[in-house]
Order: sequence, then C-alpha cells, then structure tokens
Amino acid sequence: MPQEQTCVPDEAPRKLTRAEKKAQKRERTRQKRLNANKNPRLFPPNKKGKHYMPFMIFLKILLTPIHFLIYPYRLHGHTKAEKGACLFVGNHYSMFDVFYPLQTTWEGIHYICKQSVLEAPILWKWGVHIGAIGVARDGTDARAVMDALRVLKAQEKICMFPEGTRNKREDDEFLPFHGGAALFAIRTKSPVILFVSDRKPRPFRLTHVVFGEPIELTQYYDRKLSPEDYAEADEYLRQKMYELRENFRASRKKKGKQ
Repeated sequence: MPQEQTCVPDEAPRKLTRAEKKAQKRERTRQKRLNANKNPRLFPPNKKGKHYMPFMIFLKILLTPIHFLIYPYRLHGHTKAEKGACLFVGNHYSMFDVFYPLQTTWEGIHYICKQSVLEAPILWKWGVHIGAIGVARDGTDARAVMDALRVLKAQEKICMFPEGTRNKREDDEFLPFHGGAALFAIRTKSPVILFVSDRKPRPFRLTHVVFGEPIELTQYYDRKLSPEDYAEADEYLRQKMYELRENFRASRKKKGKQ
C-alpha cells in the first residue's frame, strides 16, 4: 500500500524585533534621499545666459550676514567670476568655506560633497534644490564624475574641496588631495578658479580669502591622457594654491600687515 504523505506546515515567519523594524525604516529613508539626489538638477540659462538657483540666492541673502557676523572675512584677488562654466577649487577649514565662492557670483554653484551629507536630515532637501553632487567616501564614484562633467558641459559652475574633509592640522600644510579637479576641467575645457583661506577661521577674527585668476589647463587639452597625467595636473593646481597663499602673505608682510 502506498505510504501516506504527511504535510509539514510551513514555519511561521519570524516577527521582526523593534530594532530591526527601525533599521529597515532608516534604510528606506536613506534610499529615498539618495534617489532624490540622483542626476543633479540643472538650471537653464535666462535671457542673459546666466544660470540662477533661486534657493541658493535665498540662502546667500539669508545666511551671509550671519556668517560675516560670526566669522568675518575679506576677499582678495579675482573676486568676480564670469558667467558660464568654471570650477572653484579651495582648501577646506570649516563648513563656512562654501560661502566664499558664493560672494563672487550670483549664478548657482553645484557643490561636490560627501554622499553622507546628502543622507542627513534637512541637508538632503537642500541638496536637491541646489543640485549638489554626492561622492562616495572612497572616491570611486563613476556616477559622480559623470554628473560633474554634465554640469560643466551645461555651462554651470562647480565648487569642490580636494582635501575631502576639514583640515584640522596645526601647521600650514594641506591634507592630501583627492583627484578629480583636473579631470573635470580638462575634459570640459573649463577654467579653474583657486581660492585659499590664509588661516583657519576663528569666531570674531578676520579671515583673509584670496582668489586666483582663472587657470586654463590648455597644455592638457585634446590629448589622450593617462592617470599619471591627471595626477600631474592635480599636483600643479595644488602647488598653485600654495603659491597663491604665499604670494598673498608676502604682499601683506611687505605692507607691514599681519
């Protein structure tokens, strides 16, 4: 006689713990924010060919007086950026460094920042409105590279801090630079505007910020470049930043100023 088959009931699904439910919710929220900041928004030019970001203008008007009151500063050098594409590259001491390029133009600026910034509450929505470009912590984010190139080719501006994080060193040395600035500038034939804070900002102490003249890396245009060539171009920009700061200090010393 055939043996009777017994049906084994499926095991009931395990109920998630409260901690697991919270973890899933956090991950869904993180993914929502990441998706919102994919493909940074572009800002079409107006009749005068200028790319305005209304929300960034609002933040500039609102926050600049507060910034200046707490961390006073004075800009020197090439303090008026021309309309159209350019790449701002500066050293990084504090979160307020983002305000300095804003004082040179009324056009919008796409900031390159760590992806974690665009996952933070409130900041992720700001990122959407200003077309911020998030990069992975390890710097190997091909999508971010394509986004940056797309922005520059659309004749819009980008700002980046190659040190990657705030410099907390006690000496005058920059942190090691991450690559990217030279690649963006060369592939899109965009000018680079270097800017350097003379020293670490301190509350209620005047900080001097010097902007260099636009640099065109024409010696690298229309060539097949190797990673070593891009590294060489990045190092050239790094040395130019040192030179910019030292020349400014020397000029102040010559005038008897500290």
